[in-house]
Amino acid sequence: MIKAYFIIALYILVPVLIIEAFKRWSWMQKIGTVVAAYAVGIIFALTGFVHFDPTTAAAATFTSLRATIMSVAVPLAIPLMLFNCDFKLWTKALPKTIWSLVGGLVAVVVAVISGYYIFSNQGIPEFNKVAAMMTGIYTGGTMNFNALGASLGVNKTTMAIVLAFEMVLTTPYIFFMIGGGYKLFRRLLPYTDVTKRGRTDDEIVSKDVENYRGMFTRQHVGGMLIGLGLSIVFLGVGVGLALLITGTMNELVIILTITTLSIIASFFRKVRELPKTFELGMFFILIFSVIVASLFDIHSVNGGSAMIGAFVGWVIVMSAVLHFIFCKIAKVSGDLFCVSQVALLCSPPFVPPLVGAMQNKRVLISGIVIGLVGYAVGTYLGVMIAYLLG
Repeated sequence: MIKAYFIIALYILVPVLIIEAFKRWSWMQKIGTVVAAYAVGIIFALTGFVHFDPTTAAAATFTSLRATIMSVAVPLAIPLMLFNCDFKLWTKALPKTIWSLVGGLVAVVVAVISGYYIFSNQGIPEFNKVAAMMTGIYTGGTMNFNALGASLGVNKTTMAIVLAFEMVLTTPYIFFMIGGGYKLFRRLLPYTDVTKRGRTDDEIVSKDVENYRGMFTRQHVGGMLIGLGLSIVFLGVGVGLALLITGTMNELVIILTITTLSIIASFFRKVRELPKTFELGMFFILIFSVIVASLFDIHSVNGGSAMIGAFVGWVIVMSAVLHFIFCKIAKVSGDLFCVSQVALLCSPPFVPPLVGAMQNKRVLISGIVIGLVGYAVGTYLGVMIAYLLG
């Protein structure tokens, strides 16, 4: 039991150490806080440090505490990161956001349908339902995947195999994006960010993003606590509405409520000028990043289900390629393409870590909106695919 509490403490302490290193050393600033957090989490996973005997009480306690922290970290981070965003500027980027969203959704549907016909004679069980679940997970995340699996009555073993391959193949792609892959897409999609207001990128990065210096001084602590208090209130409202509307802790309702309230709050100058709220939000994102990376399990794939893995691989590669081509035609920027990919493939909670790595909070709201729309339409698209291919 002591080990369980020790690891939970490390999940919180590691981001503090990463922030301190980021403030002190230029090499850490080049690596980025999010990349460092993911690296530590992967080390935890590969060394088996965070693994417990599942039959023990310590395992149950650890799993429960870890799940609680994960479920709270991002909902608290989103308002903090949105409070000082100027959404009057974001409206200029709305057309490009719509283009990227539509391109991403079309790309996933085309990739799934084409993959279905390519692998249709390979003996994949419940293939039309597998195609439906892949449509759901790549337009809204695991929530839509689980909803489709339950509504379509998919065999639990089939669901486990598909999800295992999806995690193993998608995780490296997301790590690639966060670890610097976005720089490649900035070169391939070198279009101007239409939300700029005349300042250079260097000025925006140095003044507005991850400036942790003086974060815990008396001058800033009061403002950060106000921001945190507002975030907790918004989370409470989101949970209350989710329970009222759905009777469950529905993630879609919670995140949609939090995001909406945060955007409204950001139009008040006093909220928008609260100090260091973005950095405090990044602290929660770093906690989330360490935990998510520590869940990585390279041994989770069943080698006997190679055709499912091939199908999943086809969907992720083909959807990314088609989405890229669409964004190239529409002249969508590389950063917007990247957040769109992560939002659709992994859901909104994974957008802030990428935004932190890119040091471009201008695309934060675009990524969250794309992910939320993906949440909303993913299940419907999945059902449509199941019946279309069935």
